[in-house]
This record gives sequence, C-alpha cells and structure tokens, in this order.
Amino acid sequence: MTIGAEGSPRRGLVLGGGGVLGGTWAVGALAALQEEYGFDVADAEVIVGTSAGSVLAALIGAGVTVDQLRQHYNDEVVTGGPLAGYDFDTVRATGGHRPGMPKLLGPGSPRLIGSSLRRLGQLPATAVLSAFMPEGTRTLERVGHLVDAVTPMGAWSPHEGVWVVAMDYDDGKRVVFGRPGAPVAPLSDAVMASCSIPGWFVPVTVNGHTYVDGGAVSATSIDVLEHAGLDEVFVVAPMVSFDMDSPGGVTARLERRWRAEVTKTACHEASRVRAAGATLRMIGPGPEDLAAIGANLMDDTRKRFVLETSLRTSVSAWRDADDVARAC
Repeated sequence: MTIGAEGSPRRGLVLGGGGVLGGTWAVGALAALQEEYGFDVADAEVIVGTSAGSVLAALIGAGVTVDQLRQHYNDEVVTGGPLAGYDFDTVRATGGHRPGMPKLLGPGSPRLIGSSLRRLGQLPATAVLSAFMPEGTRTLERVGHLVDAVTPMGAWSPHEGVWVVAMDYDDGKRVVFGRPGAPVAPLSDAVMASCSIPGWFVPVTVNGHTYVDGGAVSATSIDVLEHAGLDEVFVVAPMVSFDMDSPGGVTARLERRWRAEVTKTACHEASRVRAAGATLRMIGPGPEDLAAIGANLMDDTRKRFVLETSLRTSVSAWRDADDVARAC
C-alpha cells in the first residue's frame, strides 16, 4: 500500500462495535460507502476496528473485498479472495445469541475495580461496569481461526495501517494494537481481545496482560485518529444512531436510550478529529435498520434481513452524512 500518494487524500476508516448484527449492518454501509464515494475501503491509510469492527478491519486488511464480505456475512460461499471456500458458522463461533452461565459469580476484574476507585470519575462508566460483571465463559477461538486463515499466523495484518482497539482489563486503559508504540500481538489475538464482551466471552491474555472488548471504553474510538494527519475520515458506527425508531419492548427501549448516549460520545470524539483538520463523515443505523436489528445484537437469525436492509438504507445515509456532521 502506498501511503500519502501524491494527489490523493489521506483517508481513515473507523469501524465501530455492535455485535454480530452490527457487523452485518456495517458490511452494507461499506458497500454503500464505496458506491457513493468511489474509492476502495482497503485503500484507507488507517483502518480502526473495535469489537465487531475489528473483524472487518482484519478481513479488509487481508485483501477481502466488500463484495466478498457481503457473501461471507450473508452465509454464502465466498467465491474469491482470501476467504474463498472458508466455512464459518457464526453460531458456533460466538456460542449463540445468549451468554453462557458464569463459572463464578464474583466480579471479573477486582484489579479494575481498585483502579477505578483510585481514579474516580476518570474511567468510562462502561469500563467500570465491565469490572463487576462475572467473567464470561464463551470463547472466540473460531474468530481467531478466521483471522489466522487470511493472515500469516502469529503476524500482524498485511495492511500496515490496521489498528485494533481493546481495553486492558486490569486498569481500564484503551490499547490500540497495531499503532506505533502499542504492545505487539498477533492480529488474531488482538481481534479476539477486541471482541471479548465482558460477562460473555473469556478475556484474552496477550503477553501477560488481560484484555476485553474495546467497546468497554468506546464503541467507536474515533478520537484515536486525532493526530493521524488525515484529510478525510469515514466512520461506520453500528451503535450510533442519529434517527431512531420507537420500539415497544422494554429491552429495545433501554437499548435505544443507551444508543443515544453512545451517539453523544461518538460526536464528541468526532469533533476532536475535525478540530485537527480532517473532514469527517459518519453514519449509523436508522429506524429501518434498527427495526431489522431488533433488541439483541447477537441474534444470528436476523443477519440476512439486516444486511438486505443496510445495503438499501446506507446509500441515502451517506448522501446525508455531511448534513448529519454539521448537526453532530
């Protein structure tokens, strides 16, 4: 990859977290992004992935095209590229749409509880909450196998600008694997760490440190690009919504309230990147997408419907992205 090719803008791509269905929605958003702006997302100089977005970042960095991602997330046989013929079962890979029963009911990270007490008010509420949740029991080994299938085992991405966000489960600090100065880790380990939802999946240990889902710090981590010197930044944010539906169920209503808070945080992060001089465009699921996704972001049975909806709705969402940016 040529970095900073003369005459072309230096672009960044942010792929936020959002579970199985958030990642599926993001594939439709990526297809619409390429259609609307006419560039290959793999040509972005920096690709930041958090949780489900880290899987997409790893696959894109390995040369998987957006059309091949569409086939993969639609449970079709991928006909070309690094994933050609690869058999991936989302249910087997994630253990289903419900967390398993914890082995122990105590807090998952007493050290993080202590760290949060020493730094009252400095850690995001989600990071503190993750410390009190029992340690998850499901594993993401099959996700790691997927990443190893498209990249050299034990190595980082062929794309030098892939960054993967996780949280250190001892102190609540955000770690951006792949960024200069970050801890060195195999890409598969970094992705598993980034996806390890507290209370759901077993935390991932890398070089003696324990990590969990980067979404415990931020669902998007847009602000890690603040000093990257980029001209344009495109944000695909499954947990961000600028226009929401009005669901009837209690669980869905609570999810929408939380989504509103995530959107505020993402807008704050985006403002920092814009202040540094980058043009930033961001989209998230709209009312139709949210109705397709439902209340459980891990419900694999809704993938096809979510993808079909996103492929249609995301085109207009990108067309409105500049107006949304001014209101964010």
